[in-house]
Amino acid sequence: MKIKKVLVSQPKPTSDQSPYYAIAANHNVEIVFRPFIKVEGLTAKEFRQFKINLADFTAVILSSRTAVDHFFRLCEESRVHIPDTFKYFCTSEAVALYLQKYIVYRKRKIFFGKTGKLDDPQLVAAMTKNKKEKMIFPVADVHKDDLSILDKGGYDYTKATMYRTVTNDFTPDEPFDYDVLLFFSPIGIASLKKNFPNFDQKKEQIAIGCFGETTMQAAREAGLTIDIPAPSPKYSSMTSALDAFLTENEKAEAKASK
Repeated sequence: MKIKKVLVSQPKPTSDQSPYYAIAANHNVEIVFRPFIKVEGLTAKEFRQFKINLADFTAVILSSRTAVDHFFRLCEESRVHIPDTFKYFCTSEAVALYLQKYIVYRKRKIFFGKTGKLDDPQLVAAMTKNKKEKMIFPVADVHKDDLSILDKGGYDYTKATMYRTVTNDFTPDEPFDYDVLLFFSPIGIASLKKNFPNFDQKKEQIAIGCFGETTMQAAREAGLTIDIPAPSPKYSSMTSALDAFLTENEKAEAKASK
């Protein structure tokens, strides 16, 4: 098959050093970054249905920049003032530094871990020293956070859904002329089926790549054939798997043209 255009269902990389750019140049293909999903915040009205009063809390556990954005957004929409004594427990330094978008960093009680995980020893130690705090933990409607460390630690915390992942629908005039589609989550597969209910992979001759077992399982259940699985024994990343697939396809094209 002749491959000219690849869709990567993720946001465009912030760095010019992304392997995708090298792949595009080496194989003379166009790579388009077009997420099939997007994050949507709950409105203050929707959040109030959970009967959670943001003013009751003295600390927050933050596992991502998205969580930071929606925590402060809902506090503002709910007209809740965050006092200077409020404490912030972040899973990484990057998340902690992102707080500067909303607060004067040096004047606040901010703690963070090194690994980006809730069970990070440094983060756990900080939360343990502050067990008296009433903590809120902003999450998405579907999340992978392992809360066992919080339950075992006996912290006074409340999990609060503040945002959700939804399909990022295609517009009627948006072209869908791709030769390869790369997916990274089951909801991406669901978005494909929602946007294109009559999608026929074989008829349209589109190769599909999936990252992660749950994504691959969703693709199989949707009746799709996975041409580029990752990770695999040979390839640990989607970029390395894509590069190898394009190389093999070019060899097959060259052979067929002889």
